Amino acid sequence: MSPPSARARYIANKADNQILPKKPPKRLGLNGNNKDAAPAGNKKEKESKKRKQITSSVPEASNANPITPSVGLDTAFKTFVSARLCSAIWAYIADCDETFNYWEPLHYIINGHGLQTWEYSPEFGLRSYTYLLLQGVPGYFYQKIFNPSPILIFYMVRCMLGFGCAVMERFMYKSICQEFGIHIGRLWLIFQLFSVGMFVSSTALLPSSFSMYFGCSALAAWWQQHYSLAIFFTAISALLGWPFAALIGVPLVLELLLRQRDWKTFVQWTLISGATVAIPMIAIDTSYFGKLTFAPLNIVWYNVFTSHGPNIFGTEPISYYIVNGFLNFNIIWLLALQLPIMLVMDYLIVPAKSKSTLNFPHYISLAPLYLWLLVFFAQPHKEERFLFPVYPLISLCGAITVDVYQRIFFRFKMLIFKIKAGVHYLDHTMFIAIIVMVASTLLGLSRVFSLYRNYHAPMDLMLELNQFKVTPQYNPNQIYNVCIGKDWHRYPGSFFFPARNFRLRFLKSEFRGMLPAYYVDGPNATQVVHPYFNDLNQENEHMYFDYDRCDFLVDFDEGKYTALEPSYSKRTKDWSIMKSLPFLIPEKSHQLLRAFYVPFLTDNHIQYGDFNLLKRKTKRNGR
Repeated sequence: MSPPSARARYIANKADNQILPKKPPKRLGLNGNNKDAAPAGNKKEKESKKRKQITSSVPEASNANPITPSVGLDTAFKTFVSARLCSAIWAYIADCDETFNYWEPLHYIINGHGLQTWEYSPEFGLRSYTYLLLQGVPGYFYQKIFNPSPILIFYMVRCMLGFGCAVMERFMYKSICQEFGIHIGRLWLIFQLFSVGMFVSSTALLPSSFSMYFGCSALAAWWQQHYSLAIFFTAISALLGWPFAALIGVPLVLELLLRQRDWKTFVQWTLISGATVAIPMIAIDTSYFGKLTFAPLNIVWYNVFTSHGPNIFGTEPISYYIVNGFLNFNIIWLLALQLPIMLVMDYLIVPAKSKSTLNFPHYISLAPLYLWLLVFFAQPHKEERFLFPVYPLISLCGAITVDVYQRIFFRFKMLIFKIKAGVHYLDHTMFIAIIVMVASTLLGLSRVFSLYRNYHAPMDLMLELNQFKVTPQYNPNQIYNVCIGKDWHRYPGSFFFPARNFRLRFLKSEFRGMLPAYYVDGPNATQVVHPYFNDLNQENEHMYFDYDRCDFLVDFDEGKYTALEPSYSKRTKDWSIMKSLPFLIPEKSHQLLRAFYVPFLTDNHIQYGDFNLLKRKTKRNGR
């Protein structure tokens, strides 16, 4: 079936957003005249003409494309790009998995050395080098042609990720305006721009962020009934990104097979997608691991079918996601959770002339979000990044909930104040949308500022090593060992080292889990199976370094010390403080005021420790 014309879609959007009174008045007068009022005569004819008049009560004032949002696509795209570039520059790395499982192997691909985790051991093969190459090839050529500082490659890759996210959001914005209405599209745009969750996830080098790009693009294509493109994007999301992201495509597939009964498109594009994505992926990963490897299958097998699975890395209650969702989306998260109930209330309270969406009812088009929450809330092992793929859907469901509140409010206002027919509900309820937008924006900005202020120190601190590189003490032919103990999980990555002759080293601390180790030298380093890797998160002494051989040391002094975690900065005979920056001590800070910055209040209720970069004083081995 061919899509409706632009004019028809616009009329449908406006008509669907209007609320019928119980008894339409005899004379609507919506356009300032009464010439279209029904003449006296047959009662059925009168009612028919009245219904027609209500449906066609949109002013014909413009010859422009009527489905174009009031905030144009180009303008929306520019705002998305601006927001994502801000994320690329100012967002900190919140997850050590991003550093050690992605930035470090990428550093190995580009610069020839980097840390390897057990997931990249050929014995397990849980991570795909194909995914890394997609991000790394531009950085590789940038490095070969211009030989820039490693940190510039880091920010180039981040900006590239942010731009890719903005492209997805532009596509989704257009689809939302067409499927759900321009008002909801505007709300979604604002919620996305000031969402803390999007600030964190949009430029994260993580498969779950990659799956967000392509999974939400698949939904946008689906809402426009571009089924072949939707299937292809879902395949990219699940195979090249995160295999569990295939869950987003389940409602899409069920709708295509059970509602549309189009098995041919499904089978045809599943095979095309598999051949286009999976076969090259298997070939590339097999060449890197030295044996036949299909990483998506391996990671599903480990997480679902092994006896220990991911739970050995920690478990959390359901409240973890509730709190995390509020921190990342504030009131929008609460609105999104209540949408199913609000849609039922909207159906019971507000008389609807026709469906409020273009192609699908809400219970189908929004099913991916609630299916995702149902599955991942039930998993004992919870991490913030597991919700990344549905972040744009949280904003969308929050926007729809605001719209439902406006419709219900207007319905009650019509009944109480006897408002004349033909008045659009937005004319009387925009204050609700404005209140929500302003509140969510202020909370979002407060949270972003708090994150940067409280947790950005490790990234800023590592850049101080660039100052050492320009001093007379620097020797380009020497390997400099930068040691870290208990704060290993805050290390931002080797791209923050000023040159290739710096290496991260681990000091023994109270941590008893598996740490990464450097790729060995040689052309087939990715194919070597190491005895010190295991999939049980068990400590191995091979990863630890001799304290006396450290040239620099990174340590967070929060006032708590043990034999394995002393106050290195107080060993003044060994170390001088090269740089010190404040870093939040969560246990000594107010929970709410450390999460959201409140002027004049936050500073009085939080406490910082010193994140130190130490430089060794004494010369060793005759140096």
